[in-house]
Amino acid sequence: MPNQTLTFKHIFVFWVPLAATWLMMAAEGPFLAAVIARLADPQHNLAAYGVAFSFAVLVEAPIIMMMSASTALVKDKDSYIKLRNFTYILNGAVTLMMGIFLLPSVFYFMTQDLIRLPENVARLTHVACIILVPWPAAIGYRRFYQGILIRSNLTRRVAYGTVVRLSTMASTAAVCYNLFRLDGAVVGALSLSGGVCAEAIVSKVMARTSVKDLLFKEQTKSKAIRLDYGYITRFYYPLALTSILALTVQPLVTLFMGHSHMAIESLAVLPVINSLVFLFRSMGLSFQEVGIALLGENNEGYKPLRNFSVLLGIAATGGLSLIAFTPLSLVWFHHVSGLSLELNQFAILPTKILAVIPGLMVLLSFQRSVLVSTRHTTPITVATAIEVAGIIICLFLTIKFLGLIGATAAALSLVIGRVFANCYLFIPYFSMLRSEKKPGPGLQQI
Repeated sequence: MPNQTLTFKHIFVFWVPLAATWLMMAAEGPFLAAVIARLADPQHNLAAYGVAFSFAVLVEAPIIMMMSASTALVKDKDSYIKLRNFTYILNGAVTLMMGIFLLPSVFYFMTQDLIRLPENVARLTHVACIILVPWPAAIGYRRFYQGILIRSNLTRRVAYGTVVRLSTMASTAAVCYNLFRLDGAVVGALSLSGGVCAEAIVSKVMARTSVKDLLFKEQTKSKAIRLDYGYITRFYYPLALTSILALTVQPLVTLFMGHSHMAIESLAVLPVINSLVFLFRSMGLSFQEVGIALLGENNEGYKPLRNFSVLLGIAATGGLSLIAFTPLSLVWFHHVSGLSLELNQFAILPTKILAVIPGLMVLLSFQRSVLVSTRHTTPITVATAIEVAGIIICLFLTIKFLGLIGATAAALSLVIGRVFANCYLFIPYFSMLRSEKKPGPGLQQI
């Protein structure tokens, strides 16, 4: 589709399958939290599941931007093989990291000595993390092939893969819930691992036609850049560092929660709150690859993409606000998610504070898409570092000196950190837009 004729309809048709993919993934959290909340000892199991998930997400951080890299870089046989090999190396590295973290001496130092989890919660977390060992590599594998599908305008297939993931996850959870007497944290981890492994397999299968075309597509002599491992490393390193910094937030928040007022209650409700917010954040997360794919060689698609993102941000924030500020919050947290009325009260204020996050996520994704499209990835890392620093400082001040309830302190800190990141990115963002052309062969950085 030529960018000169880019319309709202074109953007919407391209974006909807990706949005559906993220929305379906976002549904995992509320679904599994609701299952765990209905099993024995829900408070401790929800806390253990939340901690285990945050650690697994941290370990997958170096690989999570592979979809953006694949969308931007894979154009022919040579680039496909090089980036595929690069993905395999990263997958091996993150799996090794997961194994080291699970060593009892390392794991229990982190969870009991640093986070101060009760012994039974730490034990449940350890079992859940062991089950999640395949998670990071499976994520990297499927995101590489999903990027190829997006570049081939096959975004519906990305959504089909997520349907398989959700179906596998739901089936696993249902079987465990009805036939076995397992701890809730274990049920959650088994369901997540099974779902993402299934999705990785079907993503590879659905990308076969696109891969076959790439293998017959040799690099043209007119290309200004020959993709090599050095170039891939320089391009991807800032993106990986961005993910590492961003996903460090969850374990850091968990660490601060362990030292906060009403710690166990905060740890119990935080996964439920995050799952709800993620439902609306996902609308922005899905927009990053849309911007990368449709922006055009000389930013021809900028204006329609910008206007679409404004409407999308308003819709995403409005949707979350409708739940946060109305009696629908009771319906969601108590009746749907299964929280007790006491825990429901802990969830309402943090959700109101986080209502602006979906809109800020849309803005961040569009800013990033412009920078990734122009091979200008270093500012993305700097912005994330600013965001993480802002979150840590705010968590320290609100918990140490203001004595806020942990979940409330976390919500306030997450919003402030994100505002800092958005504000910083406007500097390189507008700098790129002032250029009529993309940078040359080298990786130019601010």
